[in-house]
Amino acid sequence: ATIGDSFLADLDDLSDNENDLPVSNADDMEEDLNYDDLDSVSKLQKTQRYIDIMQKVEDALQKENMLQQGFVLEDHPEYQLIVDCNALSMDIDNEITIVHNFIRDNYRLKFPELESLVNHPIDYARVVKKIANETDLTLVDLEGLLPSAAIMVVSVTASTTSGKPLPEENLNKTMDACDRAPALDLAKKNVLDFVESRMGYISPNLSAIVGSAVAAKLMGTAGGLSALAKMPACNVQLLGAKRKTLAGFSTHPPSLRNRACRLLAAKSTLAARVDSVRGDPTGKTGRTLRDEILKKIEKWQEPPPAKLPKPLPVPDSKPKKKRGGRRLRKMKEITDMRKLANRMQFGVPEESSLGDGLGEGYGMLGQAGSGKLRVSIGQSRLAAKVAKEFKEKQFGSSGATSGLTSSLAFTPVQGIELTNPQAHANQLGSGTQSTYFSEIGTFSKIRRT
Repeated sequence: ATIGDSFLADLDDLSDNENDLPVSNADDMEEDLNYDDLDSVSKLQKTQRYIDIMQKVEDALQKENMLQQGFVLEDHPEYQLIVDCNALSMDIDNEITIVHNFIRDNYRLKFPELESLVNHPIDYARVVKKIANETDLTLVDLEGLLPSAAIMVVSVTASTTSGKPLPEENLNKTMDACDRAPALDLAKKNVLDFVESRMGYISPNLSAIVGSAVAAKLMGTAGGLSALAKMPACNVQLLGAKRKTLAGFSTHPPSLRNRACRLLAAKSTLAARVDSVRGDPTGKTGRTLRDEILKKIEKWQEPPPAKLPKPLPVPDSKPKKKRGGRRLRKMKEITDMRKLANRMQFGVPEESSLGDGLGEGYGMLGQAGSGKLRVSIGQSRLAAKVAKEFKEKQFGSSGATSGLTSSLAFTPVQGIELTNPQAHANQLGSGTQSTYFSEIGTFSKIRRT
């Protein structure tokens, strides 16, 4: 069967009669939960659990700390009360949110812009209680409830609002809700005060790192101090991560925030393990771990070091040692060639690129005894061709007689003689022999002036 046939078969199984469908209790729930009545949405203060815990907290705050009498920590009644207080504080937070939504929904008809100007639930309830149905806010004293700048903004906005005064019934319900929100906030404060007063003894090191309130929440969520100590750091990091709101969280980059969270979870786990065995009742270990956390976080936030200008090397400094290799040997070979090409050995003629002293001289390159480098003996075709043309042009090897050549010679003995210039040149030779050791050569006298 195809997918379409399966889908049609499923549709055939559905009943077309609405009476066959099960009847839900949505209407009954709607009747029980009336959003126009405050008592139907806010029920925490009337529960027996809330009344019992708050009574125990008031009694415990009037007494001294009973945890120091040598009882087993997990079995002590005050320890169990701390765990219950932690759960109750979370319920009170949720209850305050419910009451705040009730006040906001009812007072929106009178002053709709106020909820965007005052965000804190308790401050919002106190401002609504103070304003009530008053249309002229210049007659309302908001000093002590809001900052001066916020009071100015609220007053100007109220003069241009489109809201209308509330009916008497809605106003009374709103005022009751405004009284309930501060009462819940006061109860939460008493619970936190009790927890903080006892957490200094139960978990001094953990409280030194994250504070008494957060330490109590961690311990209550984990199910006790022993359970928190046995929990790995990666799980401690995720405790209480159900809430999606990010109000009040750090504004640092997420990467840095995640690193700080991992570091804090790891150090908190170490502190909880120390507290579970009563390793350091003074809390010195926790304070040391807290200092390490703060130093690391400050180190992460430091800007990278600036790039300083690199100074030039010291003149005439000792050259660095270079590695050997093919490139270095090639460079060294060229250097040695230049050195030998610029040197000449006494009494030994140098070879040249064109031969017979013509062209670029090779110096001591290719000479026997140098022991380093040599030049190939064979000349290139171009060099041989140039040397041949130069000889033909200078010595007339082509057979033609130069116009300056003459067979007459003037001598001091016989005067004019017929001689052969080439034969005479072969006899005299060339160079120094033709002048210093000649039979007809004389010394020259130079007169000094």
